[in-house]
Amino acid sequence: MLKNLNRAALIRWALFDGNNKPRLTNDGALVVETEPHTGRSPNAKFIVKDPVTENLVDWDNNQSITEEEFEEHERRFMEHISDRVLYEQDLYAGFDPEHRLPVRIRTSKAWHSLFARNMFFHPKQDEIKSFEPEFEVYSVLEASKEPRVYISFEKKLILISGTDYAGEIKKSVFTVLNFLLPQKGVLPMHCSVNVNPVGPTSTIFFGLSGTGKTTLSSDEGTFLVGDDEHGWSDSSLFNFEGGCYAKTVRLSEKAEPLIYKACHRFGTILENVATQDGQIDFDDTRITENTRASYPLEFIDNTWGEPWCDHPTNIIMLTCDAYGVLPPVARLDPDKAVEQFLLGYTAKVAGTEKGITKPEPTFSYCFGSPFMPLRPKQYAALLRDKIKKHNVNCWLVNTGWTGGPYGEGSRISIELTRKIVKGIQSGAFNSDECKYEKHLYTNFEIPVLPGYISQEVLFPEKGWSSVEDYKKSARALMSKFINRLKTMTL
Repeated sequence: MLKNLNRAALIRWALFDGNNKPRLTNDGALVVETEPHTGRSPNAKFIVKDPVTENLVDWDNNQSITEEEFEEHERRFMEHISDRVLYEQDLYAGFDPEHRLPVRIRTSKAWHSLFARNMFFHPKQDEIKSFEPEFEVYSVLEASKEPRVYISFEKKLILISGTDYAGEIKKSVFTVLNFLLPQKGVLPMHCSVNVNPVGPTSTIFFGLSGTGKTTLSSDEGTFLVGDDEHGWSDSSLFNFEGGCYAKTVRLSEKAEPLIYKACHRFGTILENVATQDGQIDFDDTRITENTRASYPLEFIDNTWGEPWCDHPTNIIMLTCDAYGVLPPVARLDPDKAVEQFLLGYTAKVAGTEKGITKPEPTFSYCFGSPFMPLRPKQYAALLRDKIKKHNVNCWLVNTGWTGGPYGEGSRISIELTRKIVKGIQSGAFNSDECKYEKHLYTNFEIPVLPGYISQEVLFPEKGWSSVEDYKKSARALMSKFINRLKTMTL
């Protein structure tokens, strides 16, 4: 067992291993490939149905295995690794000392150990000797032929096999936190958080993959608390992670300078990112569209300094509406905010997945349903209570299409979205000069601030060549929202 190796040692071992085609870029980042599994395997995760989970887990949305099935897999798994060298890291998932989860992560790949070290918090030197894990995680590709992620809450054990995709490690740990924390009154969230130094004020960004969550929370002029997973306790917002796992497809230095810079550093892992002669090509998607970078938070120049902050001033729910129906920004009252949280709406477009040739609506309750083992209403009730208790301003921000649907209209520019977020965080949309108009076709409240954003942009139907076509699309999308919510309302 190679225990708690540092960054440099793990990179040397990763290059020595020779698996996953490891190589260094000219800037020192470690490049690995994980084919054939270049993303999560959503049908591979199973939770053991036992006395701990039987009456708490939402079994309509989570796959189960019996205690006996798990024990048999565990036996075979441990036999397989009995004579193997493993890399071990003792880490904390979650920053808050009151709510953090001590985890011991053992992997057969050195770069997986580096990934864990990038993504979670390191115990202080005086904590290492007395470190006692509450959960243990094993990630060994060869332990099964097909991807498998098994979680036992009774044994406090996670077994990952059949896949090299590193995201399975962090998401399985977050599944555990998402099960445990609500029972302590803490809301776990798939979100990013940043702080505007004016005030200061903090903002939560909810959003599914591709909506701009990482990009917008890492903007210059604000300070990043974390880009993916957080807890909201009675005292603060706190990061679950000590690092970032950013999507890098078509990443540009101009649009996302901070993330781009972090991707060109020694210690960063570039997962399934193409290179040529040591140069990174973020536009090359021959391996996968789901290219990723794992790096410590400290690699982002504008981090908040501490992985926690005060209760949020604003909550922004991001969506990429490929139908061109939703306004670029709308104010949400607490009930509307909870509705959008339960919907977790975005739209996939052609080219993002095999078989998708036109926009398809995607719903993921709590903006992270695959990792939320409890019933969605439990998370939604916690969110509503915290919004009301702390008087949080809530917003819907559309980063998708305007002037028509995908293929006809145009993508809302990142510059406009950043201007909208700035208006939210600066308080401009709460000023006396800002008036609100109820949108006739979606029933959202749209902020109208003279001279800030034109009404042709704020009201999406104004940009369509046919208002009747817009109305038809709007009715269809709102009907999908209503039907979805019928089964999920509190």
